[in-house]
Amino acid sequence: MKFGVIIFPGSNCDHDTYHALKHAMGQETVFLWHQDTDLQNVDAIIIPGGFSYGDYLRCGAIAKFSPIMGSVHRHTRDGKLVLGICNGFQILQEARLLPGVLLRNAGLKFICRHVHLRTENGETPFTTACKKGQILRLPIAHNDGNFFISPDELVQLQENEQIVFRYCDPDGNITPEANPNGSVHSIAAVRNREGNVMALMPHPERASEPLLGSKDGRSIFQSMINQEK
Repeated sequence: MKFGVIIFPGSNCDHDTYHALKHAMGQETVFLWHQDTDLQNVDAIIIPGGFSYGDYLRCGAIAKFSPIMGSVHRHTRDGKLVLGICNGFQILQEARLLPGVLLRNAGLKFICRHVHLRTENGETPFTTACKKGQILRLPIAHNDGNFFISPDELVQLQENEQIVFRYCDPDGNITPEANPNGSVHSIAAVRNREGNVMALMPHPERASEPLLGSKDGRSIFQSMINQEK
């Protein structure tokens, strides 16, 4: 599978993601500059973490106007895969490719630590290498990761099985203490209705090799790779 990693001014996880895909996962991977519109025939797009345009407006609000995002919209309409990580989550929401908004963390502090996620939907193109209920250990590093959506929209997410991961404790229990940022329903990742776009706040690229303390993030990338087979 050929992956494309988008670089925005302020991206800081682009090379991490490139390394995880190219070297840890052994996949053809290219960088895509935000001012370009040519996606270089990639099969899947990754929008990495960072602080696109310095977060000078709402996180991701400027990035959604970058020329490449028009190509991303066409890519999704063609049914191809898009994964947003951290700031990529925010960009996809601002671009209206995913529901909800991401607010300041409930504690109003930047959080950088490992968390546990429970797989709520193991049948998406991003989770086929997982089992429903499987627990992943991934790091987070964000200031605005508090997922919010209205009660009516939350019901729709649940009915359409769009919630992919939720924060949990090491045993898989969904508790307030395991929710690091105050996200509604402890939501850590969602997908679109069509199933080809997903975003999560934790960083799978930072958990792709044992040296990093966890290789659980590989399951997300492997799930995407499996779609080509």
